[in-house]
Amino acid sequence: MGLRELRVRQARGFTLLELLVVVVIIGLLAGFVAPRYFGQVGKSEVVAARAQIDAIEKALDQYRLDVGRYPSNELGLNALLMRPVGEAKWNGPYLRKEVPLDPWGKPYVYKIPGEKHEFDLVSYGKDGRPGGSGEDADLTNH
Repeated sequence: MGLRELRVRQARGFTLLELLVVVVIIGLLAGFVAPRYFGQVGKSEVVAARAQIDAIEKALDQYRLDVGRYPSNELGLNALLMRPVGEAKWNGPYLRKEVPLDPWGKPYVYKIPGEKHEFDLVSYGKDGRPGGSGEDADLTNH
């Protein structure tokens, strides 16, 4: 093969077989890396939900210190942001921003009285339903 033939071959680019090999290698690498990456995303959502529950719980405790009781089920978590009608001792807002949604985009469930404590604050996890395991597990203030 002469120098001229070598230059013509180089100018044509990659063969289909070479491109397929590269695509297969990229696919294999993605197959190994993607599950680990998405597993970490799920863990970070759980950590974020726990942090939000802790912050809301502290705001509820501050509300109780000021008012003398936790908000009723009817008032819910909105009592942390807006003064309930006729509540003279309210000294809020107790949260800097709106009541956050859980990391999966669903509202936290507030129940008073709670099953194990004075109140329950619950995120039903990724699936949004009671029970489950892993990312679907319920997260509570207990």
